[in-house]
Amino acid sequence: MDAPNAHALNTHPNAAPVGPPLLNASIAELVARARAMLVAGQRRMLGITGTPGAGKSTLCAALAAALGDEVAIVGMDGFHLANQELVRLGRRDRKGAPDTFDADGYAALLERLRAHPQQTVYAPTFSRDLEESIGSAVPVAAGTPLIVTEGNYLLLGDGAWSRVRPTLDAVWFLAPPEDLRLARLIARHEAHGRSEAEAAEWVNRVDQGNARLIEATRDRADLIVQLSD
Repeated sequence: MDAPNAHALNTHPNAAPVGPPLLNASIAELVARARAMLVAGQRRMLGITGTPGAGKSTLCAALAAALGDEVAIVGMDGFHLANQELVRLGRRDRKGAPDTFDADGYAALLERLRAHPQQTVYAPTFSRDLEESIGSAVPVAAGTPLIVTEGNYLLLGDGAWSRVRPTLDAVWFLAPPEDLRLARLIARHEAHGRSEAEAAEWVNRVDQGNARLIEATRDRADLIVQLSD
């Protein structure tokens, strides 16, 4: 496995910090880059991260459509704590923050997928219609050569989240223009039942706080990606 963030290491005492390279690419070019990760007889694991509304799910859908049986998509969002549990913990009004997920469960799944590539493993998914996770909904077939996992907190270094990055061969951080990202985010919340005012309030109060936390992790990525299409 590649050493995480090896590009950022710089031992010269007067050298300026070096961050991940920036790539402006089309989805087709990213599909080709993902396909190039495939190695016969090996399992590779790719993380797709970025702030809310960055386009992670859209890119993953394109990778799935292009690579077919060679890829399995495993989402971090399948590890949302149930709404009932969030109410019990007093966290329902900020669902999506790092402590509203089962980070240990997510890390354990990635470790299992890494360690046992010849086993069929079942992963959960998240239903935006139900606003709940559904267990064992995503079969990852034995021998699948590429696992793509997407989510906000792949590069977070706190607690159980710190176990995620070492399981991944590469992580791409999606960084669209901010106005586009916010417009997508508000439209997503409206599509799932919030009014325009409610959507904007949630984005400002919850999503933007999470976005600042995620943005602070971008230097741990291997590549910063701006989609050209």
